[in-house]
Amino acid sequence: MNVTEQAKRAKSAALKLQGYSTDDKNKMLLTIAESISSCRKYILEENEKDLAAYPDKTSALFDRLTLNDKRIDAMVEGVKEVAALPDPVGEVTDEWVRPSGISIKKVRSPIGVIAIIYEARPNVTVDTAALCVKSGNAVILRGSRQALNCNRAIYKVMYESLKKAGFDADVLQFIDDPSHDGAKELLSLDEYVDVVIPRGGEGLKHFVLENSSIPVLASAGGNCHIFVAESADFNMALNVIENAKCSKPSVCNAVEHILVDNKIAKSFIPKLYARMRACGVTVLGDEISRSVEKEILPASDNDYDTEFLSLTLTVKAVDGVYEAIDEINTHGTRHSEAIITSDKSEADVFTTLVDAAATYVNASTRFTDGFEFGFGAEMGISTGKLHARGPIGLEQLTSERYVVTGDGAIRK
Repeated sequence: MNVTEQAKRAKSAALKLQGYSTDDKNKMLLTIAESISSCRKYILEENEKDLAAYPDKTSALFDRLTLNDKRIDAMVEGVKEVAALPDPVGEVTDEWVRPSGISIKKVRSPIGVIAIIYEARPNVTVDTAALCVKSGNAVILRGSRQALNCNRAIYKVMYESLKKAGFDADVLQFIDDPSHDGAKELLSLDEYVDVVIPRGGEGLKHFVLENSSIPVLASAGGNCHIFVAESADFNMALNVIENAKCSKPSVCNAVEHILVDNKIAKSFIPKLYARMRACGVTVLGDEISRSVEKEILPASDNDYDTEFLSLTLTVKAVDGVYEAIDEINTHGTRHSEAIITSDKSEADVFTTLVDAAATYVNASTRFTDGFEFGFGAEMGISTGKLHARGPIGLEQLTSERYVVTGDGAIRK
């Protein structure tokens, strides 16, 4: 079956899914969860094929590709959590009556058919399917070449389980062609697909934006910063930075760049370097940072635009909050940015002027996540500004339409 035919099937199935009750959709999700758990041996065997073929066993991407029992348990639990969440479809978000006598309701509705083009992580296949089913959308899954065997296996397990349970399994479609040609064909099908979400690095985002005739909900990489202000509590700053960098360095909400107010550079940067060195982090810095801590390696201009996704970060001294904001808005990817400060007015300036989907005050950037935000799971982190921004959960996978009621009302 070619990509166009799959999109047609998804469109037809999406119209049927919109008539499903919340109980029906939850039964679909619990069927998926049970099938993933019971078929884990098959899924792990297919995952091993992908891992064996991947050359760099120490890279962040290899870690993202890797499945084990613990990660499969997390996938299963994630589907169950989505099933337990309130159904956004049919929610009345506003209503009013006009002088003409018409009553207007604003109602959440499924978008229709959602395509997602994503890199590496096999768990995205499951999370995406769960979120789309619960929000009443059909989904077209197109993963990367590196995870093809595992993604194919997960899709097959989900599809067959839904079909066996008597549901329309065509709400799930999988593009078994990881080539650019297959992706370009998908991106041309605006007749059948309502929105496309790229989930991966900046390269993938730009490829989709450049080639899509379908509206794009941009979900890209994170070049995240933490600014340590003059009034910052040093212990808090060090603990937050360690968590943001070291808890899971291969993810998009990990911090990559530390900005330090010039006024505290001499006292804070040596402490920062000592903490990072103890955690195995390579620290690159500007001239001021290197002048106060000789062990810091020189940073190039390109380093400040780099999402390392590893135990590497930069440190740079800046002249107060406004220069920090300029640095972030110049080099960031509008993902997640943080300030450590005891000054509320400074925090307010930061959260107002920083151009990012999520801004944090005295908290780790690692919280930018659908689960941590209470969404159950996510389709990605939207770094665009239209319709949805930040973690893409159930509500973000709906749009609002109007239901207008009258009693023979006519317009004068």
